[in-house]
Amino acid sequence: MSDQLIEFSIEAGIATIAFNRPDRRNAMSDEMRAEFSGALETVSRDKAIKALVLTGRGSAFCAGGDISGMKRRLEAPQGEVAFNGWSRQQGVHHVQSLLLGLSKPTIAAVNGAAAGLGADIALACDFVMANERSKFTWSYIKRGLIPDGGGLYFLPRRVGLARAKELIFTGRVVEADEALALGIVDRKVTATELLLAAQAWAAELAQGSATALALGKKILNETFEHSAHDIFNLGSQAQAICYTSAEHREAVAAFLAQSSAKA
Repeated sequence: MSDQLIEFSIEAGIATIAFNRPDRRNAMSDEMRAEFSGALETVSRDKAIKALVLTGRGSAFCAGGDISGMKRRLEAPQGEVAFNGWSRQQGVHHVQSLLLGLSKPTIAAVNGAAAGLGADIALACDFVMANERSKFTWSYIKRGLIPDGGGLYFLPRRVGLARAKELIFTGRVVEADEALALGIVDRKVTATELLLAAQAWAAELAQGSATALALGKKILNETFEHSAHDIFNLGSQAQAICYTSAEHREAVAAFLAQSSAKA
């Protein structure tokens, strides 16, 4: 087994990040988070990478935050607990913002349990693919906490406000078929197909103009926070950039050449 807590590979323009702490069901430690952040930064910077697939090694996708880390935080002097917690939250939110804001298609290939922060990480991706072993739980309430990885934002947008409240208030487990029916999961395949199917879907999603995709994704991520007027304005600005892109120029030239050949 690799000593790295995050495994990172690139094949045919598709990056795959795998959480690699299977003995702890890929629970997110501070060290693992730092490696994850670095891998996301690489995906963001590298123009040769067209899309990202995120998965886990072993039987779980990510079992959430590392409980041993929670114990250490509680053992800090009383006057430091709140600030230490706030500082840790900045790290969590930085990584989740990196994942949400990637200008490329992202797919969570959830190979097993996605609990707490693990469930939030999955929903920070554009799409979620599951297998028959996948299960989701926003189990924070069982630790006396609220979702801190964006679940309060992502989950209502997936399942509606009332259902999100029910899942967060109870922390119950959602099996793969129910997750698909609720809209937590977008596609379900077998365990043996999962990773290859996610990588193939990522390649399909990344076929178009990288410029148009990046701009469109950014606006779509903000749709529920803006009026139609705002979205029209943002779209106008993005389209002006698209007009100047090499992809647009090449696509128009190719279309005209094809039409001329048919004439």
